[in-house]
Parts: sequence; structure tokens; C-alpha cells
Amino acid sequence: MKQPTIIESYRRYLLLEKGLSPHSIDAYMGDLQKLSSFAQEQQLSFTTLQRHHLEMFLAELHDSGISPRSVARIISALKSFFRFLLMDHYREDNPAELMETPRIGLKLPVVLTLEEIDRLLGVIDLSTVEGTRNYAIIETLYSCGLRISELTNLRFSDLYPNEGFIRVEGKGSRQRLVPISGIAVQKIRNWLPYRSQINIKKGHEDILFVTSRGKAISRVTVFHYLRQYAEMAGLQKTISPHVLRHSFATHLLERGANIRVIQEMLGHEKITTTEIYTHLDRNFLRQEIIEHHPRNKKSSW
Repeated sequence: MKQPTIIESYRRYLLLEKGLSPHSIDAYMGDLQKLSSFAQEQQLSFTTLQRHHLEMFLAELHDSGISPRSVARIISALKSFFRFLLMDHYREDNPAELMETPRIGLKLPVVLTLEEIDRLLGVIDLSTVEGTRNYAIIETLYSCGLRISELTNLRFSDLYPNEGFIRVEGKGSRQRLVPISGIAVQKIRNWLPYRSQINIKKGHEDILFVTSRGKAISRVTVFHYLRQYAEMAGLQKTISPHVLRHSFATHLLERGANIRVIQEMLGHEKITTTEIYTHLDRNFLRQEIIEHHPRNKKSSW
């Protein structure tokens, strides 16, 4: 079978069986295109590539200056692709099975303090429609630890305010119930009278957060407002919806929440994804000890 046909079969597999987002599928396809070009240069195909060929491929990427983090992502993509070839009987072996990913230094995500979140919210003009909506958006992102795609797709039918929960559809169309704070519920209720005056476009009737033109608010718009408010608040950190998600998880862990509970609320399939926050928590504890332990008081010398 020709390589373009195999690639298309793999794309359908990622979309229909793995349930990946278009953005994730495009990333996989980009990595696969690099491998396809290499194979053609070597006069090989996906079905004849061997382990040493893949090592040559990665060596070329390394020589081109690609970062260890990108190499690790590509190796992950290769493992997924060759598992697919094995599963669908294109091959009888998996040359990527034993490939090791390069060591990557731990990069801790940016996190806002409670005081910084209050400053961020404090600059929003609640006398405007956009301000009332944006306050509800930011409070919901932080209160529930949502991904930006989960926020922009949030529907009226997903809200259970009396029970204190919202239903979220995460990666792979997996659904979960997430508690929502009373403050976030109130901010959403403040937004609803403004929303009711907007002419909602067909197909967007059930979407909670919409623009003045009646369509679901985009992730780009949310990014724009967050950075605008961060600048107005004098925050030196680069702010994004994911920073609010990180802050949500970190603040829970700092206050004693079980990491398995945080994993469930974030919608992480694997606990290892959530464990990044244990590193943040250790940093927090170390700083607390440095600042407050009597043996760490600065000398008067």
C-alpha cells in the first residue's frame, strides 16, 4: 500500500478511534510527513523502515538543531504510528517499540498567586457587556480548572448550578463532572441578562459564552482579553487560560487536596500528567520553610 494511503488511514484512526483534536492530529501528521520525506530519500517505505533507520532519522533531526522536547514528541508520534501499522497488519513488527526518549529538564508551568488573580479580576470593567462576560469566563476557568476548548464549548445544558457542578467534555470526547464555585455561578448569572439581549446565531443557541455577534467566543479572543487585563494589572507573567488551569491545580494541592481528585477534576487520563503539580507543591513548601522556619531567619551580621 502506498504511503499517502497509509497516512490517510492513520489520520482516520486518530480522529475516529483515538478521538484526538484537529490540532493534535495536525501535529502527528507533521511529524509523520518528516518521516515520509526521510524514507523517500532512503528509498524505503513505512513497511520497510527498521530500527537503525529511525535512529538515523532522529540523528538528522538532532543535527538540524531540533530541541530535545521536540525529539521526545516525535518519538511518541513514531511509537503511536508503528503500533497502528502493527495493529492493522501493515507490518509484523514495531521498530519504534524500544526507542528511548531524551531526558528533558522539568519545566514548571507559570502559576498565579491568589493576590495576582484578584488583581487580574480587579481591572475588569463590570459596567460593560464584555467585562461582565469576561469576568465570568475567567472565574469559571480558574474555579473549574478548564481547558480553553472546554470553556468555549460550554453549554447551558452542561450547567447544574443548584447541585454545584458543570459537565465538561474533554479530550477524546470524555465527559466529567466538575464542581463549580458559588462565586463563578453568580458571575455567570450576572452575564445572562446581557446574553439574553444578543441575537444568537443558529447553532449557537446553547453556547454559554458568546460574542456580541451571537457566536461562540473563540480561544483567540479569550487569550487577547487575558493578556490585556494582565498588562492593566501590572502582572509581569505571561498569562493564558492554561495558566489559570495550572493555578487551579496548584492551589488545590497546596491546600491538601488529594492528587487523584485533582487528576479527576482536570480530566487527565494518566496520573503522571497531574504529577507535575507535586513538583510545584514541593517548591511552595520549600519557600514556606525558608520564609517561616526559625532556623532560616537571616543573620544580623
